[in-house]
Amino acid sequence: MDVFRRGLALLACSPLVVAAPARAAEPTTCRVLNVDFTTGGIPAGKRVPPTSVPPKKDDPAPVEIQSPEIASQVVAWIEKQSGEYVDTIYITAQTGRFGMGNRPGRFDFNSGANWPYGRRTTVFPVWSNRQPFTFPQVSYRNSDDNNLSHPYDQSSTETHFCRPLMAGEAGWDGSTCASMVYTDKGVFSSATSHYPPRSDLSPTGSDSPSVASYRAMNQFDAVSQATPRLGSQTQVSWSVPRNFATGDYVLFVEVALEQDFNASYSALAAPSPAGIPYDKYGVPYRGQPSVVYRVPFKVGDGDSVVTIGDDSYVGYGDPTGVDGRIRPPDATITTDTPNSGALRLLLTSSNGETFRLRVKYHTENDATPPADPGDMVVSDATSRGISLSFAAPGDDGSIGSVTGYDVRYMAGDVAITAANFDAASTALFDGTIAPAGQPQVVSVKNLLPETEYTVAVRAYDNCGNLRAIRTATVTTAARQAGEVDACFIATAAYGSVLANDVEMLRRFRDSLLKRSVLGELAVETYYTFGPPVAGVVGESDLLREAARDLLTPVVSRVRGLSW
Repeated sequence: MDVFRRGLALLACSPLVVAAPARAAEPTTCRVLNVDFTTGGIPAGKRVPPTSVPPKKDDPAPVEIQSPEIASQVVAWIEKQSGEYVDTIYITAQTGRFGMGNRPGRFDFNSGANWPYGRRTTVFPVWSNRQPFTFPQVSYRNSDDNNLSHPYDQSSTETHFCRPLMAGEAGWDGSTCASMVYTDKGVFSSATSHYPPRSDLSPTGSDSPSVASYRAMNQFDAVSQATPRLGSQTQVSWSVPRNFATGDYVLFVEVALEQDFNASYSALAAPSPAGIPYDKYGVPYRGQPSVVYRVPFKVGDGDSVVTIGDDSYVGYGDPTGVDGRIRPPDATITTDTPNSGALRLLLTSSNGETFRLRVKYHTENDATPPADPGDMVVSDATSRGISLSFAAPGDDGSIGSVTGYDVRYMAGDVAITAANFDAASTALFDGTIAPAGQPQVVSVKNLLPETEYTVAVRAYDNCGNLRAIRTATVTTAARQAGEVDACFIATAAYGSVLANDVEMLRRFRDSLLKRSVLGELAVETYYTFGPPVAGVVGESDLLREAARDLLTPVVSRVRGLSW
């Protein structure tokens, strides 16, 4: 039974298999478009949570909380001078891979770190309306758009987003989830969306049939990249297709940043939805709308560099995400504060140039693929992830730096080759490209404990030249003695955070118990006395069996409830 459960868990937790972007094989001459920018955002630190209602005279003073860094979301696309859409060359993964624009829940739900629900139609309204593809809108399976809690038998293991938290609650400022949760992955409705659904899922028996179609319809996953950290310089390298016509084009970059408040766009102007369950969870997110930058460039025989600086943004997107019209600049958008409003792209100094956005077009002869990555060694292996390091290859053999890495993995000691590379699960590379010969680190996250994985890495250069695949087989770490998550005793008794009954009890705790004074008291008592008991239970097969027997009537009773 444990083997069977682990097999189901592997199916439930394996991210979507997505093919890498098509790249030319061994070209001799290529045309390359490099786009450089530095993203801003809101630094981590103590902040006063925004309020959705004006404070009353006798209200207590707002309390500062430790908040995580909030990074800008970015999309870049190309149009003809006539305004005809050509291609999307870059999009941050929260929207391009994890479906932030087309997931269940009302668009104005509150937000928090790795918030799981609410279709954020306000993130890239200009891009989403200008790109020509439409998708079925993803909605909750029980059609209750206002609730964060959903039927257990309509939810499945969540491998990316975390459970909603209240501001100040333990884990609010965390970069990873405190414990594994279940979410409703949704179902297609009769409405349409300009955003793709998430493409990191392998459907399970608890999901709707719609989930099996998500990955096939999301073509933007191929250009999705990890969200840049605040203040980090990013270079997008686009290999211009060989049949791409010469002429004049325009690059658009749209940048969004939640909680980018000012006098015109505040928590008071766009308050939290009131009178719905869980309305105290998270904080309002709808600050200043997305801002848009525009750079004209030419594709031809000669090289060119175009930069924009201070007077850079051409307008902003619809604050409610309804249409794709670019609103002209006005006084409602902050223009004098780095990291905010029109200055979400920061000024960058490079090679004697200062720019907010740089577009460089050039041709090059490049028939030399990168060198092979060095032998991979394990630099870190926890129960939930693996980090591997190797000597970085160069762009041309051992010279320069590669453009990027395709990182794939499969469960088990399997041979990943060129033939099955695209069939393996994709891990977004979110590290810094190291110069040739220097240590390079790649990481794979959201894995299962005590499970063997084969990880494969393939380097590519800016002309699309590929190199050989380097692989390593690693087993994730075991759960440490006494290490349990938020459902302490139940997890110890059942032996896995993936056990269905444990997840059901956790949802009962979060959805019902924590909404009453007595329930809160019971939960706090459980947290106080649960861990040391669980540490003993988890190490004894006899005690584990006894604990399961004691929990059986509780599980049966909770299974019959609706919450």
